[in-house]
Amino acid sequence: MTNETDVAATDVPDEQVFDAVNEPADENGAVSANETDAGGPELSIVTPLDVPGQPRLDLDRALEAILFIADEPQSVVSLAAAVARPVAEVRAAIARLRADYDGAGPSGEPRTDVAGEPEPRSIRRGFELREVGGGWRFYVRAEYDTLVADFVLTQSSTRLSQAALETLSVIAYKQPISRSQVASIRAVNVDSVVRTLLGRGLVTEVDTDPETGAILYGTTELLLTNLGINSLDELPHISPLLDDGQEGFDFD
Repeated sequence: MTNETDVAATDVPDEQVFDAVNEPADENGAVSANETDAGGPELSIVTPLDVPGQPRLDLDRALEAILFIADEPQSVVSLAAAVARPVAEVRAAIARLRADYDGAGPSGEPRTDVAGEPEPRSIRRGFELREVGGGWRFYVRAEYDTLVADFVLTQSSTRLSQAALETLSVIAYKQPISRSQVASIRAVNVDSVVRTLLGRGLVTEVDTDPETGAILYGTTELLLTNLGINSLDELPHISPLLDDGQEGFDFD
């Protein structure tokens, strides 16, 4: 028997679809999604992944496809909006994907419309799904970092210069900071280097000095993404790495 809520998401507003799924059984015996928890298969609302007359798309593979082409971390909310599924289902799918890539779990969304199919085996991949900067993105596994870094360096002709890396480090550890303050620390003019970092999207203007009116600079989310960290708190303490000039480089 066809559930009366089984209609295309494009024909009914999202609010009505969610309300219909959560309604109790009607006089014809249609069972709600909540009642299926008692023992029947879990029902999902109709979404763009489940279009009548079209092949059923696997939620895990759909998220995998989106994350594969994403050039920045994707939040759970944005992923849920992209596939029109509840946030809780997307969180569960991400957990399955992580286990799948780690070689510790089955591959694919659990099926409720078929029974008896064996679960595909998974293998440990050379990449992992990591939460960074408030979202999820694919990263190379730590054990392959050196290999991949060497490969990228031999292929890339646009990597940052030593001067740019030094300036970026100063801004990262001392932000918010003005150009003149960076120049004082590095003992060289940094105007062109800062413009390069601004053009790469690694630093941005964050404030102005109330006394001098100088522009203050800070790092962006892109830097966190490239470093594979969630926040600046995860940066290593730099003072033990310096032969001199240690004062002022530790975070307050």
